[in-house]
Amino acid sequence: MIQLLWPWWLAALPLPWLMLRWAPPVRSGQAVHLPIHAELAQAAAADTQRRRRLNARQLAAGLVWALLVFAACRPVWLGEPIRLPTSGRDLMLAVDVSGSMEEADMEVAGRRVNRLRAVQSVATDFIQRRTGDRVGLILFGDRAYVYSPLSLDRETVATLLGDALVGLAGQKTAIGDAIGLAAKRLQDSPAKERVLVLLTDGVNTAGELEPDKAAELAATLGIRIHTIGFGGGTRALGGFFQIQQAQIDERQLQHIAEQTGGRYFRARDTDELEAIYRLLDDIEPVEVDALSVRPQDELFLWPLAAAGLLATTLLLLRRWREQRGARA
Repeated sequence: MIQLLWPWWLAALPLPWLMLRWAPPVRSGQAVHLPIHAELAQAAAADTQRRRRLNARQLAAGLVWALLVFAACRPVWLGEPIRLPTSGRDLMLAVDVSGSMEEADMEVAGRRVNRLRAVQSVATDFIQRRTGDRVGLILFGDRAYVYSPLSLDRETVATLLGDALVGLAGQKTAIGDAIGLAAKRLQDSPAKERVLVLLTDGVNTAGELEPDKAAELAATLGIRIHTIGFGGGTRALGGFFQIQQAQIDERQLQHIAEQTGGRYFRARDTDELEAIYRLLDDIEPVEVDALSVRPQDELFLWPLAAAGLLATTLLLLRRWREQRGARA
């Protein structure tokens, strides 16, 4: 749609008529004699003679003025609204890639896969749903590493998570270092909500920072931590159910979450993990009040060019007629 940004210029449309109606007649040599003014003067004279019909040149002169006024109103074409990306929160994912994540006790689409592959299939969808959030990725094993900084580019973060390998950061599990690194990355964030979702299938066996101390630091900085203990369910072997003992310190993970105002979740298979991430969507809802803008294309050049072309044509026609009259 077309919108006029300076519509008050429309008040100038009757200006030539008012000047001709109230201004004293122009004498020879008294003022600058413009061709358009002459055409409008002829129109005024014709109006005094019982409002005779305007000829083509007089209408063209009026059209030139109307086009100039329309250009001065600064018309723009408004495109469809475009939603601006807004950061509802800064969300950091910390994923355990220690050696125990190689355990192939999960199923995805009917296929037996290791724990990391199951996490990748579920968490990738979770990342894609976080419209408006800045998402980052931390991988931890013996140490913790920022694998992807906080970014609105969820596609890249999801791709990097899908490329992660077991043992990439070492064979052990440094939960405290992962929390400390996330707190360091989130402490200067301008976002209203700063959240860490930490997933592990083990206990803290490496690193320089104790998990409880790291959680205390995160709580001081106003960072909320949700923890997920993953793996260690049951499976059927030889007609009997064999219990897989979970090497997860659930008490510690629950304490970390409680210290920071978050929640602890337990996932024994892929379905439970997917349900947890869906629940996290409800606990940490995506921002819906995103800003939007409508792109604007300036159109004033078109009426301005048309006015210039029409005025030039009028001048050339008048010059041609004057020359023809002189020869006659």
